[in-house]
Amino acid sequence: MSDRQVIFSDASVQSNAKTFASGIRNVVYHCRMALKKTLLSAAELEEIRKRASRAIAPLRPATKLFGHGKRTSAGRTLPPYYLVYFLLVELLGFRYSGREEKVDWIIPVEFEGHFFTVEFRKLGLGIFSTESSKEGAFARLVAKAIHKGVNAATPFFNHLAAKAVQSSQLNVTNNSLWLFDRYKFLRDQFKEKAASAEARKDEVIKTELPREAPGIVGFLYIHPSHELMNQAEWLAIGAIDAFFSWTEHIFIHIGILTGKLTTAENVAALAVAKWEEKAKVALDLSDDATRKRYEEILEIRRQVRNYIAHGSFGKQGEAFQFHSSAGAVPVMLNEPATGGFSILEHVSFKEIDAISTIERFVEHLWSDPLAPAKLYIEDAVLPAILTYASDGTYARAMQSTEEMGEFVYHLSHQIDDAANMDW
Repeated sequence: MSDRQVIFSDASVQSNAKTFASGIRNVVYHCRMALKKTLLSAAELEEIRKRASRAIAPLRPATKLFGHGKRTSAGRTLPPYYLVYFLLVELLGFRYSGREEKVDWIIPVEFEGHFFTVEFRKLGLGIFSTESSKEGAFARLVAKAIHKGVNAATPFFNHLAAKAVQSSQLNVTNNSLWLFDRYKFLRDQFKEKAASAEARKDEVIKTELPREAPGIVGFLYIHPSHELMNQAEWLAIGAIDAFFSWTEHIFIHIGILTGKLTTAENVAALAVAKWEEKAKVALDLSDDATRKRYEEILEIRRQVRNYIAHGSFGKQGEAFQFHSSAGAVPVMLNEPATGGFSILEHVSFKEIDAISTIERFVEHLWSDPLAPAKLYIEDAVLPAILTYASDGTYARAMQSTEEMGEFVYHLSHQIDDAANMDW
């Protein structure tokens, strides 16, 4: 890394804060407009209900209840379990039973006098029948009817999604482990390739070229380290890009755990915001050490973003050359706000220094006071639950690693029990 620092004046911080707040308000506004368009009135819901009822005919609620039958092959073709449940139970009012051991719910149905159950079990959604001799043909007709109903009920499903977003009763998916593993893989590959290049820096492969004429001998000299360094550079840029993908993801999760993001609208707004805006939600930039690490990473982001986003003409932004009495002169691409072009050299990033800076940032990120967040996000890989952000559950757990450890243990068991349907 260079000695260049990113300096923040009070005026620039206030300006950035105003811009960020304005951007968030704009996205939240559009989210609310989308919700209004998606939510259905009572009359519209009734129309969708009638349409879906006609679509599934002659499938109807069973007039009798019966025990578990045999799983049919037709059940493998059903839509996702939640769409089937919302269609039959929430929209059309079919009766259901549950929960039982390893079974979440059972919906008895009738199709032209033949009885089936649609069940969501630990081993998946299925259509079950006690009529083994007729199960195949009629079970396929049941599955086909359900598909028609799901297609007809699409606006209703969108309505349910909008209601969930409006009430912020949502979990935010946690892909942090996958994203960080991608970064580590590319980082380690870079280090291996760079070490190979260093080990072979003095190696030269000499190859005699075919003779053009008698007595004329030509040789080709190959330096393996040159190609290895090219490959190391590609891997380093990939690792840096993977690092920023990871941080964009975890900054949102940290914002939820620290209580700065409590609604689905704000999460959606921050998800499409710039990296700097996500960082300011997750990091305490009033802390000098955190501010320093942030500025170092911001400088890497600026340099690498410019290099990649501007077509990778050169690490210093050298996209043009003009001829002069001094010789060929490189012309640098600047940010539009700083003048657009210059012939002054920019500071270019060094891959090994950038990776080292990233490593320092990661180590500092998960130190106090965000050490409890690492337990939840990186170690347990749990989803962020917005209701826990708004009711103070996360605030209590974030008080110490011990508090978070107990909470993670309890929540992980709840999730495991639900996944195993151990009711």
